[in-house]
Amino acid sequence: MSVFTVILIAIVALLAGMEGVVDEFQFHQPLVACTLIGLVSGHPTEGIMLGGSLQMMALGWANIGAAVAPDAALASVASAIIMVLALDGGTTDTQTAISASIAVAVPLSVAGLFLTMICRTIAIPIVHIMDKAAEKADFGAIDLWQVVAILMQGVRILIPAVALCFVPSEAVTGALNAMPAWLAGGMTVGGGMVAAVGYAMVINMMATKEVWPFFALGFALAALSQLTLIALGVIGVSLALIYLGLKEEAKRGGGMGGGSGDPLGDILDTY
Repeated sequence: MSVFTVILIAIVALLAGMEGVVDEFQFHQPLVACTLIGLVSGHPTEGIMLGGSLQMMALGWANIGAAVAPDAALASVASAIIMVLALDGGTTDTQTAISASIAVAVPLSVAGLFLTMICRTIAIPIVHIMDKAAEKADFGAIDLWQVVAILMQGVRILIPAVALCFVPSEAVTGALNAMPAWLAGGMTVGGGMVAAVGYAMVINMMATKEVWPFFALGFALAALSQLTLIALGVIGVSLALIYLGLKEEAKRGGGMGGGSGDPLGDILDTY
């Protein structure tokens, strides 16, 4: 791995670490972080594939009160680097490299959670320093310590990422090749289940009696190989606009006896 590539990976890791706390530009999301790592390392397609799979898993990660979710930033960046090392080391089976990266993502997310707990603990005295600066109306010091605290969150991802870049790619490839067939096959199956579990979680959060028909219609349209992703997107937007129009019409009565709040049901009742 060239020095320029390592520098670009370090920048992505720094942004992902900061975004894990700022949560503004979503650099820490697996789909973004893995894609960027793949792009700067010359494996954009594999990065997108890994990011898409990990994103399905990260959909259920959320901070609830004082309970902090597993760290998606370290899981995304580190697993993407491991995948790149495996591919650069001569691994011809792309799916094996991606499945192995998915398998290590969960332990890495727990490690990232431990690191962010350390950073949040260190941030406590920084807050006290900023309070003292505020008493003196020293806004420059407040801004400085704010930047230091945010950079600290970025460095917690940058250091492990740069350290992984110096791991010989042959060592990663050798570890993958040393895995027995049953373990490699199990990891492939597990990697495929990640996406299925993610979709199930989305459906569980969104499913209502009004949404189920659109889920069924979407799966039916996806089976038509002649339709491109753009065509499917146009169909989805069109259905959404039609539905919203019918819903507003139902709220206004729409000539259907005042409407029941279910526009599709109102239409069926008129036939």
